Amino acid sequence: MTQMTPQEYDQLDGLAQADLVKRGDVSSAELMACAIDAAKRNADLNALTFEQYDESMEIARYWQQRGVFHGIPFLLKDSGLPSTRFPSSIGSRLLEGTTYPINATLANRFEDAGLIPFARSTVSELCMGPSTEAIRNGGPTLNPWDRSRSVGGSSGGAAAAVVAGIVPVAHGSDGGGSIRLPAASCGVYGLKPSRGRVPMGPLRGEGWGGMAVEGVLSRTVRDTAAAMDAISGYEPGAPYNAPTKTGSYLELINQPTPQRLRIGVWRHAWNDIAIAPDCLAGIEYAVQLCRDMGHEIVEVPLPEIDYEGFVRAHGTALASNIVIAVDARLKLKGRALGSEDIEDVIRDGYDIGKGLSATQYIDSVQRFHAIGRQIDTAMRDCDIVIATSLTQLPVKLGELALTGGFWDFRKKVSRYATFLAVINASGQPAASLPLTATPEGVPVGTQLIGRFGREDLVLSLSAQLEAAAPWFARRPG
Repeated sequence: MTQMTPQEYDQLDGLAQADLVKRGDVSSAELMACAIDAAKRNADLNALTFEQYDESMEIARYWQQRGVFHGIPFLLKDSGLPSTRFPSSIGSRLLEGTTYPINATLANRFEDAGLIPFARSTVSELCMGPSTEAIRNGGPTLNPWDRSRSVGGSSGGAAAAVVAGIVPVAHGSDGGGSIRLPAASCGVYGLKPSRGRVPMGPLRGEGWGGMAVEGVLSRTVRDTAAAMDAISGYEPGAPYNAPTKTGSYLELINQPTPQRLRIGVWRHAWNDIAIAPDCLAGIEYAVQLCRDMGHEIVEVPLPEIDYEGFVRAHGTALASNIVIAVDARLKLKGRALGSEDIEDVIRDGYDIGKGLSATQYIDSVQRFHAIGRQIDTAMRDCDIVIATSLTQLPVKLGELALTGGFWDFRKKVSRYATFLAVINASGQPAASLPLTATPEGVPVGTQLIGRFGREDLVLSLSAQLEAAAPWFARRPG
């Protein structure tokens, strides 16, 4: 067994690392040492929190190989996913140091897959911002491609850590674009699974009116496919359940003759929201690649949804959840809300949430369900739709920080992440692919949207596009 260099570590995806562990060429402890070294060298990115370096090294030294990843370094998102090893803050000064008596089902499935977490990744406050700039984190998480631009949110720390080579794959969650938005901003692969595909219990059944799901971000499609094989599956008592998957996602993407698909395209946004030329160019590049691979391209009109009504419904669900999170913490602390506890937008959302009625919340959830039917109907003649991930290039830091009023902020987000949150409402799988970039190297994400329960087709087409336009070697700096 030879000593692995930082350069060698950086050139391996998760399954390549796992293969070396399986063969005995490297140990889990050696990989963990490389990951911790990379984390320390990239500390200025401000992508990690609740680091447990010494404890994680000790776990890696005595790790017994298991799962598809055998024992490689990993990060849990600071999203409140219960872990007995890692406290959480969900990016909030008020929730700092939240601890958990048990592991989430997903945390156990990550471990069973052979993934060893050594820290949490940074998030926006309460995971409700599209830019990871939480005051609690002591400053913004920086984008390795352009440190003046946002890494996205809320899984911003995870995306930054993956593209910086700290880990090849990291936990993420997505309640309004929070996997796909950071993936698009940082030039990595991010899949949002179907509602009910990945467990959220046992301490909760659903999040944000059914919009929130759990998943991973990675540098390669195959790492996400392998992770999805490991973490997918119904959890007893869960309120949602995606259609049972047949076979292995990882085996599917390696098939020599993929299925020929009918692929639709969305080139325009609701309410005439402008789409930047670089983002439109990303769509056309993906369309041409799909044509070249023999897939059929069909014109698909946007579903006729009340987009402003949806934005209001999404905000209503978020404001309601702010109240639940804040009041539960205040009750535990036995005190009133202080002026420095939460950021401006969250504080205004809390006040708004206090005034909402049960009727307004239920109406919002019903609206989400209606959007699912409308989008599914619009996609009835195709297998997948290509759209942009974001309507603009990754924003500059400060443009979408949690300052100002709640509804003004939600309106700004809705014009930036236009094609993201609606897919959380519909519950469909969708992935952001880093197929293109500007001449200056700024990543541009292109989104694949699948029918409900069809992660298999999204992953298969993603792997084909990755092979046609490889992005793994495209590295910042």
